[in-house]
Order: sequence, then structure tokens, then C-alpha cells
Amino acid sequence: MTLELKAADPGDLFDDVSVRLLERMHAELDHDRVELLRARLENRKRLDEGGSLDFLEETRAVREDPEWRISPVPGALQDRRVEITGPTNAKMVINALNSGARCFMADFEDSNSPTWANMAEGQVNLSKAIRGTLEHEENGKEYRLEPDGALLLVRSRGLHLMERHVQIDGAPLAGAWMDAALYVRHNHEALAERGWGPYFYVPKLESHLEARLWNRAFEIIEDELGLERGTCRCTVLIETIPAAFEMEEILYELREHMAGLNAGRWDYLFSMIKCFRERPEFVLPDRNVVGMTVPFMHAYSEQVVAVCHRRGAHAMGGMSAVIPSRSDPDANQRALEAVASDKQREAEAGFDGTWVAHPDSVAPALEEFDKVLGDRPHQLDKLRDDVQTTAEQLLAVSETEGGHTAEGLHMNVNIGIQYISSWLRGNGAAGIYGLMEDAATAEISRGQVWQWIRHGVTLDDGTPVTPDLVREVAAEELEKIRAEIGDDEWFEREGRPELSRELFEQVALSGDDQFLEFLTLPAYERLLEIEGAQAAR
Repeated sequence: MTLELKAADPGDLFDDVSVRLLERMHAELDHDRVELLRARLENRKRLDEGGSLDFLEETRAVREDPEWRISPVPGALQDRRVEITGPTNAKMVINALNSGARCFMADFEDSNSPTWANMAEGQVNLSKAIRGTLEHEENGKEYRLEPDGALLLVRSRGLHLMERHVQIDGAPLAGAWMDAALYVRHNHEALAERGWGPYFYVPKLESHLEARLWNRAFEIIEDELGLERGTCRCTVLIETIPAAFEMEEILYELREHMAGLNAGRWDYLFSMIKCFRERPEFVLPDRNVVGMTVPFMHAYSEQVVAVCHRRGAHAMGGMSAVIPSRSDPDANQRALEAVASDKQREAEAGFDGTWVAHPDSVAPALEEFDKVLGDRPHQLDKLRDDVQTTAEQLLAVSETEGGHTAEGLHMNVNIGIQYISSWLRGNGAAGIYGLMEDAATAEISRGQVWQWIRHGVTLDDGTPVTPDLVREVAAEELEKIRAEIGDDEWFEREGRPELSRELFEQVALSGDDQFLEFLTLPAYERLLEIEGAQAAR
């Protein structure tokens, strides 16, 4: 078995130890990874044919056993009341670590476009940040790390994403294994010197069997690097509907490596669309009215807290995507109030921490959690024995109030095109109309358009949603985007507007029986073409 690197190594990332570790992970894990992805598609087919989801009978004993707990959470991870998230470019890493948040989740996944520079140089940036040497200069301004910054966590790519620049015996390496293995191999000693450890977020899981695979991955990393069992710790994002029915089983499979669960609200909405795409009772209204207080989202949120605290794990709240404005005082005040309201609800519900997307959102989020937590690092003692979530509650989408508006359709198309344009430029976190959009929110936008077409939704103005209408809206919105950006020459060259619209239409208008699993899969192929063309210049 031989690893071959198809791109430049920016910092001796692929030394002999790293290569040996990656080759072992590929050899021992990849067959099962592929089989688990196939099982996802089989489950999707079952749901398309009228099946549903429920708590698993075969794992009832795990759920009903009152005794087991996850391994005690390390001291460095005890207080996570506000975590900021973002990609791994140097400026973002420095600003996030200096933001005043307790933790920074450096993201190799939904807020990161997987260019080779982002993925490989991102590893170098994190290594420098851990050692306190990361610096950045931009437009004459210098960015440097302050002492006692946020604790670092890393979100690896999902099991479905490949790294085509690294191949083993001609096959691409799973991005998840690359992200996790390289981070631990190059940083575990420096992390230990700071009293930290290799702490992760694990995304997109759909079953406890996928959690079991990740547990094996952590064991291989620890064995190869001579680390004690449980050195690697993870927080699993509950951001798919199938995973919502297996929260306790996921905790159990990863109990030696577990720290908590996170309510990944945006991907959760996308998963609801994807999993029940053939069911008219699951058609969602405009995305901006589907908040955490609607019945099915409230049930999911309550379940995360109840399950986590029953098993000694942290319950982490969801992302506040609002971006405060530094140029409009009124808009800024509205944004800060929205952040505070969201975080007040989470803190009072029992969550131990939460996510924000912008440094200016840290203070209002901290204020709300400080009110509830005080000097306590968390509220694991707040057992939610009052929560007895049923399958019917988790799937009660039909109880969501709201309509289907022309404005909602236009916004979905606009955001989808703008985000894809940003992603193709290498920026996976895009501020659009006061919200931080990432791959998850773009997935909601294109998924909702597909869903409305599939089920013949009629907008509030009486217009039926059809592929032709969406194409007309896409043309209108692209012209609106061009006008707002203003720099026609730059946008045509770097923004790739026609390609962005083409990709959006590909994933939003893919046909009744061809709902594409992730927009980033076809987009990655085009990203590789762009990289290749740039390298050839």
C-alpha cells in the first residue's frame, strides 16, 4: 500500500509517521466507510418508498440501561459556554482565538472550501497557532495572537468527502482521515504542553455504526502515536434526522472518546428535506420562519440536552448565523438582540454552551450563559427528566406554521448562487445579507427549491413553482448580484457567475428521482478543475 501526494506539501505534513498512519487508516477503515455510505442510500430509498424513522429496537438495552456514562470530560473542556466557529485561514484563526470565546472550532468542513491550500495550509496554521507563532498581515494591518486565547477544537470533513490530492494505491483518501490524523500527529505533544488535547467535532453522522467507525479511527491514531486511550475527544454534531433517533447509541459507541453532542440546526433542516423528500407532509415553509421554537425543532433541541446530561456529556447549542453590523447601528442592535434571545433560550433549556459565527456575537452570547451558569463551568446537573421525546414529536414537520412566498424563493436562489460563487473562490463562510452562510445553509436553499418543485408548491402570489420559474428567478437574481457587487470585470473573472448559476440549477433542478446527496460533491469536481487551470498558468 502506497500513499501518493498529488500536490505540494506546505510544511512537511506528510512525513513518514503521517504516511504510515494514513495508510493504516485507509486499509482498516475505508471498506466499512464505503459500506456505511451505501447504507445511507439504502435508508434513503426505504424512506422514499414510504418508510419512516423510529428509535431502534435492537439497541433498546443501551437506551434503557441507566448506569453507563461517557468517560469524564477532560478539565480543559469543562467550560465551553461560547464557541466561535470558522475556517482555518490565518486571519480567521487569529481573530477567533482572540475573540473572547471559550473555544474556537477550526472548521475543515462546512465553512471551508476544500481547496488544497485551505486544507493543507490550514493544518500549518493550526500548528502555528497552538505554538503561539501564527501571524498574518493584510492591507497593512498585522494580526497577532493574544495570550490566553480560546481553546482549539477541529471539525474534520464528513465521511462522504474525499481528498483527491492524496491517493493510496490510486484511490483518493477520505478527507475525514486526513484532517484528523494530520492534526493529532503534528500537534499532540504541543497540545499536551498547554494542558489541552486533540479535541474534535465529528459531522454528518447518520447512525451509531458510523460512530463506531470513528471510534476505531481514534483508536488507530492513538495506537500509532503511542497515546493513551481516550486522548482524542470529540463532540458529535446531531445534524441529521437519523442520528436524532440514535443519540444515546452514538454516545455509547464513542464513550471513551466522547465529550458531547451539538444541535447542528442548519444541516438538520437540510436532512429533514433530504430524508423525506417524497413526502408532501414534510414540505417546509420559507426557511427564515423555521426556527428552533417550531415543534419538531424544539423536540430535537430538548432531546439533545436530556440525552447528554443523562450520560455525563455536554449539550452544545446551535449556530447563531447573525452577523452584527459595524456600519449600521440599528442593524447592529437588531443583530445583537437576536443573538441574545437565541442564547437565552438555549441557556435556560439546559445547554452547556453554544455557537456563534462572528466575534461581535461573543459578548451577548456570553452574557446570556453567564446569567445561567454563573461560576459553574456547565449545567450537567440539570437533568431533563421531564423530556420524553417521541418519534412523532421529532417528525412533526406538518405542525410548522408559515407560507411559501416569492420572496422566500428569490432568497433561496440568490443565496445558493452567491454561496457557490464564494465557495468556488475558496471561501466557505460567506456573509450574505447579514447572515453567515455556509454549506449547510446553502443546502437548505437548494433543497427547499427542489422540494417545492417536487410537490407542486404554489407561492403566496398564486405562482406555481416549476423548473422554468426557478431558471427565470436565477437569471433575475444573478443580475441583482452583479449590480450589488459592481465590479463586473472582477466578478466575471473570479466570481464565475455563470458556473455558479449552473451548479445551483444542477443541484436544485436535478429531477424527481435524482436528489443529489450534497451540493459540494459536484462542486468539488469543478473546484478541482479551477485549481488545475490556475496551476497551469
